[in-house]
Amino acid sequence: MRTVRPGESIQRALDEAGPGAHVALAEGVFAENVWIRHSGVTLSGAGPGRTTLEPGAVTPSGVPRLHEAAETAADAADAEDAVSGITVYGDGPAEVRIEGLTVRGFSGAGVYAHSAAGVTVRRVEVVDNTVWGVYLRESTGCRIVDCRASGSRYAGAALSFCPRSDHLVADNECHANAFGVFVDNSSGVRALRNSCHGNAVGMLLLNQVYEGEPPGGVTDCLVAGNDLYGNGLAAGAGPDGLGAAGPPMSGVGLALIGVRRVSVVDNHVHDNHPSGESVMDAAFVMGSSKDWGGDDVLDTQVLWNRVHGNTPLDHRLGVDPDRQVFAANTADRGDPADARGWTR
Repeated sequence: MRTVRPGESIQRALDEAGPGAHVALAEGVFAENVWIRHSGVTLSGAGPGRTTLEPGAVTPSGVPRLHEAAETAADAADAEDAVSGITVYGDGPAEVRIEGLTVRGFSGAGVYAHSAAGVTVRRVEVVDNTVWGVYLRESTGCRIVDCRASGSRYAGAALSFCPRSDHLVADNECHANAFGVFVDNSSGVRALRNSCHGNAVGMLLLNQVYEGEPPGGVTDCLVAGNDLYGNGLAAGAGPDGLGAAGPPMSGVGLALIGVRRVSVVDNHVHDNHPSGESVMDAAFVMGSSKDWGGDDVLDTQVLWNRVHGNTPLDHRLGVDPDRQVFAANTADRGDPADARGWTR
């Protein structure tokens, strides 16, 4: 294990140590961007709030920008500045662990991984990073566990175009983002025991086709034991606001759009109230994405969920009920009002 102290270069330590290294960051503030290119690397701090990574005066050349830098230039002010705090990107890095630190104030994501396998982000606090909190893209075996994510214009914790694999998003707290947890065209995801509050949307699972992007879809996922409450920020309302690339959304706890074979079990969706215009008028929404190249919601199981105290509606179920299983759910008011498997 190699220990790095404030004032010393994390990047130099990673590059010199190479594959399989454990680089431990001492307590204090480090002002730099970090690029992990090798497999088997562990980057650990003394704990969130004790070890902090923030932007330095100069951004090193060559650090990969976000995949969407050109598209998010309006949000990040300048595509060339959309650089992340910790980037995992290279010739297929595998089994990388990032744990025990705070990453704040970067113009891209707090933690960004692309084309990797087995990336674990654990006990990491990502605060006020412009575009994303933790953003794992086109990767397998992703783990986002016991993290705190706030203040990003898109998601606090996101998997994007990650093929079907054993992905885990668990025990995280996400607030003050456009989306707390965003499963974007990714499959095989277990989203468990997350607390998402004070966002525009607590949790969104979305199957939508984007021009020039890899094949997507959201299949074979489990959404269980999450507490989704108090989500009332307004997103998609302007070029520089939360979720600027999407339609207006606010007051949504959980949305399943165009998904297949997703199980939604024992979630508590409560006290979500919109503060602005929203294309979804309920706290729990199931709907088609066929108009955007996706699909209808098919073959889901929605069991033992409690959806109460939301406005305007607790649920809107825009699905064929004969292609789903609903049982033992409770809600005060929804559409349809007499939905099978829902009681007050």
